[in-house]
Amino acid sequence: MPTHPPSSNKVVAQFRLRVKYGDQVAIGPGKIAILEAIAETGSISAAGRKIGMSYRRAWLLVDQMNQYFTEPVVVAATGGAQGGGTALTPMGLEVIALYRSIEQQAQAQSATLLERLKGKVRSD
Repeated sequence: MPTHPPSSNKVVAQFRLRVKYGDQVAIGPGKIAILEAIAETGSISAAGRKIGMSYRRAWLLVDQMNQYFTEPVVVAATGGAQGGGTALTPMGLEVIALYRSIEQQAQAQSATLLERLKGKVRSD
């Protein structure tokens, strides 16, 4: 007997784009989230806290991305009176823009088919 969906049974279709490097994910939803949070906060640790990720995990994701792309996506900012921090490089900003653009175009191009598919899912 099938289990019933949770009480919030709104049907939503979403894309979860992943670009792989070998068998590893070079860029995907989690890595985009950390890049966007770094852009907003200027810090890996603050970015991790913002999206509920440990500093170590956030740092590992940034390190992976810096290795997978042809240029670094994040660099350390030198310290000063306020201390150091991190910043996105032009490559990091471009990766976010390309990723979000692909998502938007895929969603727009498949909107009719997604609506049809969503219509097949129970809504009780």
